[in-house]
Amino acid sequence: MKVNVLLTPSNLDELSFSGKTIVIIDVLRATSTIVNALNNGAKEIIPVATVEFAVKVSGGMFGGLTLLGGERNTKKIEGFALGNSPLEYSAKLVKNKSIILYTTNGTKAVVKAKFSKNLYICSFLNLSAVAEHLNSLNMDFEILCAGRNNSFALEDTICAGKLISEIMKSKKDLELSDTAISSVALNKALGKNLAKMLAESEHGKLLLENGFEDDIKFCSKLNSINAIPYFTGNVVKLLAR
Repeated sequence: MKVNVLLTPSNLDELSFSGKTIVIIDVLRATSTIVNALNNGAKEIIPVATVEFAVKVSGGMFGGLTLLGGERNTKKIEGFALGNSPLEYSAKLVKNKSIILYTTNGTKAVVKAKFSKNLYICSFLNLSAVAEHLNSLNMDFEILCAGRNNSFALEDTICAGKLISEIMKSKKDLELSDTAISSVALNKALGKNLAKMLAESEHGKLLLENGFEDDIKFCSKLNSINAIPYFTGNVVKLLAR
């Protein structure tokens, strides 16, 4: 198995993902939110790349069964039912609902990789479940870190390194690219205390400044959810296992 890590989506062409198995990571907070929402019974997540398209799509759907979720600069978008805090996506609110989701980094990365053969959503919350599935596939794969405003994000790269390290426990012969090797090394150096690492990251500091301390605690919970979101037919659903 060959493993590559893409540190940001910038300068990547949509068609470059064709035929590949891709794992999207946006720890703070989109992929954590998607994992939690689907685990709490949401029917599906519809990721979009612009606020305008989110509103347009929602106009053609049944309002009672559809929720608009998203953020800009950490804050809930005016007129949307939900922001991008995973804690907002409780079973009471999202069960059996379709959620149209826009976020500054994460959903854009998902949309960019939409032509992948297989597209999975990973966070610290469901890391072991994704690792186990990739092990069973026994295929080359790439990890796409959503990053932050098309730049490197520490937390996404450490999550990528932790995912690779988990797979390496049972597969010793992984062929790692330079960025994959770097991700593993970064996880080894800084990935022991996830809550501390998230709080000290650039994005984490911004979230703390805006009152999202509980989100950081939640997003740092390693392997707390046994679910794998899978992108198919322009929506993200739980993978049947």
